[in-house]
Amino acid sequence: MKKIISGKVREVYDLEDGRMVIVTTDRISAFDVILPTMITDKGKVLNALSNFWFGMTGDIVKNHMISSDLKDMPVEFQKPEYEGRTILVKKLKMIPYEVIVRGYMFGSMYEAYKKGEAFLGHKFDKEYQQAEKLACPIVTPSTKAAEGHDINVTLDFMKKDLDEKYPGKNLGEKIEKVALAIYNKCYEHAYKNGIIIADTKFEFGLDENGELVLGDEVLTPDSSRFWNAAEYKIGTSPASYDKQFVRDWLKANNLAGDPNIKSIPEDIVKKTSELYHECQTKICGK
Repeated sequence: MKKIISGKVREVYDLEDGRMVIVTTDRISAFDVILPTMITDKGKVLNALSNFWFGMTGDIVKNHMISSDLKDMPVEFQKPEYEGRTILVKKLKMIPYEVIVRGYMFGSMYEAYKKGEAFLGHKFDKEYQQAEKLACPIVTPSTKAAEGHDINVTLDFMKKDLDEKYPGKNLGEKIEKVALAIYNKCYEHAYKNGIIIADTKFEFGLDENGELVLGDEVLTPDSSRFWNAAEYKIGTSPASYDKQFVRDWLKANNLAGDPNIKSIPEDIVKKTSELYHECQTKICGK
């Protein structure tokens, strides 16, 4: 067993037998800086949400989950500190794209729309306000950069690239269809429980048989833009169920992007933790 990734939030261990262990920590990052103070239970919430969605979308596409029971994992992980934040997964050959599904006119897409520009190959026939729901959700991939920032590309670019890398598999078309199906199913569940999933990103891989498999995390506040449906208004910039309290505190104190931050105030940690827990309770029901 060896640690192969120590990311902003997750630690990934390769068991070297076709399986991996992923531990979701309480770390939080903002403005590309991993902050020194942990957010209580954040990792457990992200893990619980991903596991919930994996269970809900298994009829659409296979996923990498093998078990969330510590008894199924190496003895090193059979400790209380790993409970609720650790999963055993199948190792995949990851596809080098993040697959972003957007259901609302927001962010960089809205900025392009206001200028009358197409957004990554998508043109919009009707008039939209900020944060308005799109007539249909769209897929806008980005390349997964080993270093630096990912690069947004058109859906056609991804499809053509994957056709060249995996001829005859029609992989790009499959990914688009699956990503939209997952988004639509999970959107309906979340909306009924008071949360709007404005956009999200998925990552896919291929298993040993070359079949498409959903991996990484799924539909968490860290990988998605969640809005409170009760507070949502078209034409505004809705507050997100994520690190908003932390980001606001950093900006108010001129610390955004500062790598030398010593700590985050206790009240900001508490508010942020409560927000993550609220999101989990609404979606998972517990």
